[in-house]
Amino acid sequence: MGDILAKYNVLAAFWVTIELAVLSALGALILGTLVAICRVSPVPVLQFIGTSYVNILRNTPLTVLMVASILGASFILGLRWSDDAKTNAFIWAVIVLSVYHAAFVCEALRSGVNTIPPGQAEAARSIGLTFRQSLTEVLLPQAFRGAIAPLGSTLIALIKNTTVAAVIGVSDAAGLMATIVENETGSLPVFAIFALGFVILTLPLGVWFTHLSQRLAVKR
Repeated sequence: MGDILAKYNVLAAFWVTIELAVLSALGALILGTLVAICRVSPVPVLQFIGTSYVNILRNTPLTVLMVASILGASFILGLRWSDDAKTNAFIWAVIVLSVYHAAFVCEALRSGVNTIPPGQAEAARSIGLTFRQSLTEVLLPQAFRGAIAPLGSTLIALIKNTTVAAVIGVSDAAGLMATIVENETGSLPVFAIFALGFVILTLPLGVWFTHLSQRLAVKR
């Protein structure tokens, strides 16, 4: 096992996983917030767009989206972000992970909005605040506070779902594990090492988000 760890750069592979997770989490948070705004918007067209986005993305397998990004968008349509195959695959993986998990971020935020008493939105309108002002100054701050736990669960799921990026050639932890298992013996210990790595990445986040949700819980 020591020879395998010396031969393969496991830490570099996990660093790629961390990069994927961080960039995708930022993209999913931004896009998911916009979709959530559409879902709670009083404009029917925006509500339809937000609802359709969530229903379609949540019911489409991530693996299908990941493969379609390379086979469909990159090779067939020629939408490439870089001439380097690994860089192109990495960028597409970030985009797909962001777009996919934005649907779950949206639902987490919408659950946070549902915890806000309707009277607060009515009070914001009664003092003359526009929908944008009500959203940015009243609803969203409380929605994020009330959605800390589901947002944490979404982030943890995103970290684990980065393993799907290996199917398009991203050299992350899952991709390296598949290479080691294919080329070397002792697949069970190798699997245990990579499983432990993901536990180290996700367990502290779970504890932290649980602490935040308890600390910032709104007593109503």
